[in-house]
Amino acid sequence: MQIVSSALPAIPVLLCGSGGRLCAVPLSHVGETLRALPVTPVPDMPPCVLGASMLRGAAVPVISLSALLGAPPGEPARFVSLRLGERCAALAVDEVIGVHALPAALLDQTPPLLNGGAEAQVAGISARDAELLVVLRAARAVPEDVWQALAAPAELK
Repeated sequence: MQIVSSALPAIPVLLCGSGGRLCAVPLSHVGETLRALPVTPVPDMPPCVLGASMLRGAAVPVISLSALLGAPPGEPARFVSLRLGERCAALAVDEVIGVHALPAALLDQTPPLLNGGAEAQVAGISARDAELLVVLRAARAVPEDVWQALAAPAELK
C-alpha cells in the first residue's frame, strides 16, 4: 500500500499590513524587519516611492506598501528590508503580522484582473480568513527607473 501525501508544497511568506491592505512577501526576499527610519524625499519618483533611507550604512529606496497597493501612503510604523539580488530596498508598512505558509501554486498565478502596471508587482491574490491577501513579487517592487534615479550623481538630480 502506497501512502500519498495530500499536503501541497508551501512557500513561507511574511504577512504585512498597510493602509487596510494585507500583503505577503516571499520570505526568501526578506532581510529583516525593523522600526521605521527617517526617509529623505527624492524628486520625480513614482507615488509609491517615499524616498530613500539609510539602512545598515547604505541608502535604499523606501516603498510604501499602501501606495503600491493603491491606497494613500500613510506614516509607516515598520520597515521590511527586501533583498533584491545585489540590491536592497525597504518596504514601509503599518504592521508586521508574522510568517505564514502559502501554497506554492499561488505564486505561479498571474491574476487576470490586473491589466495595469500592478501585474509586475503582484504574483498572486488569495484570501486569509475573510481578508484579501496580495502576494508581492518583491524583486519587482522597485521599478528600474527608480534604481537609476537613485544611482545618478547628486549634481544631475
